[in-house]
Amino acid sequence: MPSAKQIPQTPLAERIRPKSLEDFQGQSHLVAAGKPISQMISSDAIQPFILWGPPGTGKTTIAQIISEQTGAEFFKINAVASGVKEIRQIIEIGKQNIEYGKRTILFIDEIHRFNKSQQDALLSSVEKGEIILIGATTENPSFEVIPALRSRVRIFTLKELTKEDLNAIINFALEKDEFLSSMNIKEIDRDFLLFVSGGDARTMLNILEAAVLFEKEKEEILITKELIENVIQQKNYNYDKGGEEHYNQISAFIKSIRGSDPDAALYWLARMLEGGEDPLFIARRLIVLASEDIGNAAPNGLVLAEAAFGAIEKIGLPEGRIILAQCVTYLAAAPKSNASYLGIKAAEKDVKNLPHYKIPLHLRNAPTKLMKSLDYGKNYKYPHDFKNNFTEENYFPDELKGKQYYFPTQNGLEKNALERLKSLWRKLKKY
Repeated sequence: MPSAKQIPQTPLAERIRPKSLEDFQGQSHLVAAGKPISQMISSDAIQPFILWGPPGTGKTTIAQIISEQTGAEFFKINAVASGVKEIRQIIEIGKQNIEYGKRTILFIDEIHRFNKSQQDALLSSVEKGEIILIGATTENPSFEVIPALRSRVRIFTLKELTKEDLNAIINFALEKDEFLSSMNIKEIDRDFLLFVSGGDARTMLNILEAAVLFEKEKEEILITKELIENVIQQKNYNYDKGGEEHYNQISAFIKSIRGSDPDAALYWLARMLEGGEDPLFIARRLIVLASEDIGNAAPNGLVLAEAAFGAIEKIGLPEGRIILAQCVTYLAAAPKSNASYLGIKAAEKDVKNLPHYKIPLHLRNAPTKLMKSLDYGKNYKYPHDFKNNFTEENYFPDELKGKQYYFPTQNGLEKNALERLKSLWRKLKKY
């Protein structure tokens, strides 16, 4: 068995980080042959972009592969530890490189942690091509990256790694890592290992290596559920905000509100805030929930959730927790309806699976004489010309006439919408 001196000091995740896309697992929509990132690397024509996705899904690895395979000078910084001064130094190098026909790539990990002024410092140089920006973030760029910077880069979304991807990464580690391959690993409870790592490849590899080190003196190593649990306990393993515990807690929180239990919702809210969760992340989830799970049963829920986000953005913590608590208790106590959510899902299914039928002539816009001569807009019935501002009309393609996607519930204010729609659409027998 390897001696203590042979135990690597570099973490396993770093030791086996792929050097090429051939060894990279997951994100085939970006890195497979002919896909955007693969195409940029193969042609050595890197354009500015931001990688957005959960932790441990390959953002840093993609950047590292680009650094290995591009002809540009590559700089990597972390937004937590770097500032405008360092950015400007790299920009100056980029300006000098342009004079020699050389490109400069700046990779910024956790770019969402840059404030507005720090992001502003990048704008001119990105636009002029003095640097090629590659950013990585776990947060939605729509909220965390300023619009001016977003308009200058492409946004690539990384997906959660599948079970197959994670198992392939384990196999790669067992085969390629000198330390692991020297150990006699006979068994791994992969299902439990994947579960406790929450889909984060880096976390998974850290736990795997910790388990092997725990048993390194044994002739045969069996990485069982009990060993993994023991290792996590022994090492006081803490999941970061993007880890499995993060997703479990936000799930419990959302389900408590959906289940109309304000007390449980407040408990999970307190747990998340105590753990250092970003209050704006929680507020964003509340905005989605207000529409997805409450909808027209209590439409003021969406208004309150939006107002809560804006208020928290202005004042932050600790006072922001009071605003969150008000919003959470209102949403939890409100009547529930997911009719709008189910409606758009049903409509999306038809749009994807059915032909794109022609738009009926009476619904088409007719801004020119030619369009009017082709009967665009002809026989359109203007609802305000009729009693109660309504007349039965077909607003679908003819092939879908009478289709219904929205099924209002009897809950809250949505009951009023149901009664009105029923009275209006009697001939088509909708609602």
